[in-house]
Amino acid sequence: MSLTGTPFLLTTIVLVVVALALPLALWGRIGGPKAVRHVTRFLMLLFAQATAITLVFVIVNNANGLFDNWADLLGTGNHVRAAADLGPDGTGGRSVQDEPKVLQKFTPVSDKRMGAGVRQTELKGHISGVEGEVYVWLPPQYDDPAHRDKKFPVVEVLPGFPGSAKAWFGSLEVNTQLKPMMEKGEVAPFIIVAPRTTLLGDVDTGCANVPGKVNADTWLSVDVRKMVVDNFRAEEKPDGWAVAGYSAGAHCAAKLAIAHPDRYSAGVSLSGYNDPAGESASLTAKTPELRDENNPWKMLQRAKTPPRVALFVSGAEDDGYQGGVALKQAAKAPTTVDVVKVPAGAGGHGTAVWERQVPDVFRWLTKRVRP
Repeated sequence: MSLTGTPFLLTTIVLVVVALALPLALWGRIGGPKAVRHVTRFLMLLFAQATAITLVFVIVNNANGLFDNWADLLGTGNHVRAAADLGPDGTGGRSVQDEPKVLQKFTPVSDKRMGAGVRQTELKGHISGVEGEVYVWLPPQYDDPAHRDKKFPVVEVLPGFPGSAKAWFGSLEVNTQLKPMMEKGEVAPFIIVAPRTTLLGDVDTGCANVPGKVNADTWLSVDVRKMVVDNFRAEEKPDGWAVAGYSAGAHCAAKLAIAHPDRYSAGVSLSGYNDPAGESASLTAKTPELRDENNPWKMLQRAKTPPRVALFVSGAEDDGYQGGVALKQAAKAPTTVDVVKVPAGAGGHGTAVWERQVPDVFRWLTKRVRP
């Protein structure tokens, strides 16, 4: 039974009803020795508590897109086939444009919470050694005959940790919000791409390449990017690509944009952090060297040539804003950083806050990402 499916939700609701009905029906009818009666009543109360907690977890999980399946929940999933040392640029010396085309079969998603038009595929990253699902949504103009020769800009969207690749469509409703805005010309017609980012069970990869462990950076910035270009009328140049994320995904988005101005022209960080230790389960927080290498603020400070990227950073005072200010202070032209402060009491660190920011984020991206 699917962790996020309707049958499991209905099952938990039924179990809660049963758990509440049992004490009401049987409390005074339990026979036997006093100790047996006490133990039986305790077990009924424990069952009621367990089912209630389970129902709350299912509702919260479905609303926020935390765990996609049982393997993610239990921390047993492993989407890494190989993790070779691919060098500084994450390609292992291979010329990506000379690699064979990665042609994929896409099918409509079955999860209705993701809204209309989202399709999915299972991708095996030939360079990264990572495999996982990738969700793609095409703008309304994509199938318009008037745009049949047009290449479209792309935004790669990343969830937090734990987090499902479905979350931007399900919890943030990015496609549902943007479709009418695109039809009215309020924002550019972006292709939205959401790849799996939970790759090593209960470990947050930090979207980094760590030889012998995972090549998450290459998965996102090389393999997924090439697959999109090979299968859709997507812009190949970095001017037509951006990466956006919230929470741990925000950290990833800023880091990927700064590290790869040859692949992205913009990055969006919603309630993120600079120091990888901002996520306790982060692989890149395990050593001082990894923390230093994967800190966007330090990356900007030591960059010999400032990257030609634009960053949008938003967050509350102690939840991303100060990190954004630090990035802005470290940035040198042509790097630009726009920082927005989320007011106290806006909703905390949650999807409801980030969902409300989607229109403004894509208005900003429309001005920065130009195919």
